[in-house]
Amino acid sequence: MRRILIRAGDVAIRARLLATPTADRIWEALPIRASVQTWGKELYFRTPVSQDLEPDARLVVSKGEIAFWPEGDAIAIGFGATPISKRGEIRFTSKCNVWAVAIDDVDQLKGVYAGDEVSVEEAEAETVAAALPPKARRSRGAMQGLCPSADEGGPAG
Repeated sequence: MRRILIRAGDVAIRARLLATPTADRIWEALPIRASVQTWGKELYFRTPVSQDLEPDARLVVSKGEIAFWPEGDAIAIGFGATPISKRGEIRFTSKCNVWAVAIDDVDQLKGVYAGDEVSVEEAEAETVAAALPPKARRSRGAMQGLCPSADEGGPAG
């Protein structure tokens, strides 16, 4: 099973990759380092990966899903509503590929801000627990994947 560790600011979250072309492309590109951008309760960051929309790409995702925004070559992770969400849903402004599912609680992302550095790297099963801060080790929730708008300079930028 392929797992990653996402670190941003003082937060570390583990995720399990799904069996998708997007997950394969991201896995091959690891490690990824970037600067966080935010939009509502969502953070996203550029990657060196380019990937087309997959057949099951969606505008609305479930809690715990991590997305890839093909229009911006970016990973998007949500922990609450965006400005366009309706009744608590997690809504993208354009379709995104779901490629991973969080193992840890994404509410931790409230402490991550625009400009913070983020890294995504392969997580070894034996070392993941030791790499996480105590707060993350105790959290067993799920992540919400969100996707920024198609215009990075607009509401998502």
